[in-house]
Amino acid sequence: MGRPLRTSDIDWFLLGLALAIAAIGVVEIYSATLHSPLAGLYKKQIYWVILSCGLALVASRLDYHMILEQTPWLYGVSVLMLAGLLAAGHRIAGTRRWLQLGFMSFQVSEIVKLIIILVVTAYFADRRTKAVTWGDLVKLGILAGIPAALVALEPDLGTALTFIPIVAAGILFAGIRWQHVALLCLMGILALPVGYHFLRPYQRERLMTFIHPTQNTQTSSYQVTQTKIAIGSGGFWGKGLGNGMQSRLGFIPVARADSIFAAFAEEQGFVGTVLVLLLYFALLLRLLDGAQTAPDRAGAFLMICLAAVLFFQVVINTGMMIGVFPITGIPLPLMSQGGSSLLFTFFGLGLAMSVKARRYVN
Repeated sequence: MGRPLRTSDIDWFLLGLALAIAAIGVVEIYSATLHSPLAGLYKKQIYWVILSCGLALVASRLDYHMILEQTPWLYGVSVLMLAGLLAAGHRIAGTRRWLQLGFMSFQVSEIVKLIIILVVTAYFADRRTKAVTWGDLVKLGILAGIPAALVALEPDLGTALTFIPIVAAGILFAGIRWQHVALLCLMGILALPVGYHFLRPYQRERLMTFIHPTQNTQTSSYQVTQTKIAIGSGGFWGKGLGNGMQSRLGFIPVARADSIFAAFAEEQGFVGTVLVLLLYFALLLRLLDGAQTAPDRAGAFLMICLAAVLFFQVVINTGMMIGVFPITGIPLPLMSQGGSSLLFTFFGLGLAMSVKARRYVN
């Protein structure tokens, strides 16, 4: 029998990295909203950071095996919640993403993202076969595809896409034959025309903007044009806190949220962006190191899947800002304004800290 969990068993370095990135986000939200009607929004973000940090500490004290045992009913409840939102959810800005809980609203798809991590982890935790089979791919495709389709119908295609790296990381880590990978890639390519048919008009416009970025710079290409201008104008050292003209004058859409990387790059320049990306890199390395030293397969899969979705979000968000990827509305984890994303990320990191702590108590 292992010794009791101690405070020293908690991965304070992992938590510190997350808090450092979140603190930079708070400062940039303050700067981006300083001369706007949203001035003071950073205070709300501070409250969310404190609440999320507390949630991470609570999660770090839990036995992640206990959470994994609840995966079936958590999955069922999450699907019902998503279906309920589509059927009777309150429409905000043309979407049904938010569940109203008294004085606060919550984006259900963010918690579903964490539940998909638990689903993939639970599926492979006790599986001992040498390679992933077609049956496994079909089962996981259905399990992740149902909530992904419901999220896409909200519509929130960006969040629905984040389910893909979770499943992909799981099957790659479990062991998949290269023939399966090649066939899946071919099927994905052949499915692109069908997927395009189901896109909404504004989503098609974003895709066409990505293919032809120099067209319609005042309409459909406006956002990516302005973010690229902001990043380029930041230069090496940046313009300084509160001096970013693109965000200050409102040229960058939602500079406090999805476009926060561009606003930060304008004010802090190349040096600042490299620092932030290094913090993300250190966070991901910490998770991968934890996966290597996890006490069991469940812990390893949990950390791998969490690292995969965070990596995906960072790469896609920063890529959108420089025009490498089409605009999809994926926030920058830990930095972008929004409580739901913070809660998901910190709770996931709390479970990762639980995995690392169990190395000592088991």
